[in-house]
Amino acid sequence: MKKINLKSILKKTFKNKQSKKIKIKKKVVKKKNKSTEIKKKQLAIKKVKKVVLKKENKTKVQNENSNQNLRISKSSIDQKPEIKKIKKQSTEKKLFKIKDYVVYPKHGVGQITEFKKISIGGIDVETYILSFEKDKASGMIPVNKQSHLRPLATINQVNKCMSILKGKPRIKRSMWSRRAQEYEAKISSGKIYELAEVVRDLNKGDDIMVDQSYSERQLFEKAYERLLTEFQIILGIGLENTQKKLDKALKRNIEKQMPKPEEKAELQSEVVANQETSE
Repeated sequence: MKKINLKSILKKTFKNKQSKKIKIKKKVVKKKNKSTEIKKKQLAIKKVKKVVLKKENKTKVQNENSNQNLRISKSSIDQKPEIKKIKKQSTEKKLFKIKDYVVYPKHGVGQITEFKKISIGGIDVETYILSFEKDKASGMIPVNKQSHLRPLATINQVNKCMSILKGKPRIKRSMWSRRAQEYEAKISSGKIYELAEVVRDLNKGDDIMVDQSYSERQLFEKAYERLLTEFQIILGIGLENTQKKLDKALKRNIEKQMPKPEEKAELQSEVVANQETSE
């Protein structure tokens, strides 16, 4: 009989157990590695799918937008907008008659010479034809804008203007450029009282050529001439007599217009001498 060695038996058994454990561990590690690799692959595939889906969605949206635009453009081409052409101007009652004098704010007093129909952009427009004798010009104003015109002032308004001209000038202390703009606005408004105020404020009496600048003189003459032409037509006394009335109210050049007593005596002597020579 052989001797049984316990030590050797025990070693063999322990070796077998350890080898089995190592094999099992290796198998587990391999499985884990395989599972991690599979998970990585799956994640990569998911990412790729997401990117592809995003691109597809973008392309779909773009295609839908382009289709909508095409549909809109086609519908707009098919459905043409209806254009309503206005062939005639809206009719209004004519407030003024032919040969009436009216005041157009930008140009002063003018006379209506005729009514005329004019086509502007395929529309028939009724207009007043105005003639400005002083400027030797003519103008045209549509009937639907006749609110810009005003009739001549009444005698009561003329009397009020005369009282304004006799009053003291009201000059502001602001810069001349600002005051000039205000005066220009008053003149272009066409209102008779504002014209009278401009004439009163810019009037310098006998020193008109000395104290006034060129721009002041221009504004004064513009307003003065507009008042003069309107007063002449209203009063019907001629240009010289209306000018004398205005100058008297303004106390302007009265001494130059009225001869002195010495000058009167000289004129009388000249008249007598001329009579004697003629005889």
